Amino acid sequence: MKKLLLSDRICLAVATLFGIGYVPLIPGTAASLVAVIIFLVIKSNLWFFIITVSSLIFAFSLSGDAEKIFKQKDSKKIVIDDFSGMLITFLFIPHDIRFIVCGFFLFRMLDVLKIPPANIIEKYKGSLGVVGDDVVAGIYANIFLQLARVLL
Repeated sequence: MKKLLLSDRICLAVATLFGIGYVPLIPGTAASLVAVIIFLVIKSNLWFFIITVSSLIFAFSLSGDAEKIFKQKDSKKIVIDDFSGMLITFLFIPHDIRFIVCGFFLFRMLDVLKIPPANIIEKYKGSLGVVGDDVVAGIYANIFLQLARVLL
């Protein structure tokens, strides 16, 4: 890889979640675990919402550029999408261990299964293809958790 500009290094730092994307095994799962930790630490729904929206803005702004720098479509090193999707999973969910464990596994399963329209969105070029399928998985997981919350 050629010498990177400072802006490229910043882009990669954020897109890889400050190095989490370089974890040799399951970097997306590692980034999801970081999101769980953020959820555990941030008790305020308002602040958690602000962090989630900010993460999505960074994810959509930087993932396409990170793809170009890595010269690889949806590089496994780009994990801000997994992080953001996991944050969506926990929006307005109680800080209860049952919801946390279920939410983690639901998101990871839905992210792998690519239930429509995630399977279509992931084929798009650039940031939409990188982040879009994780947003869909996060929304689906959140809906399941909200339903469980109401029914339990």
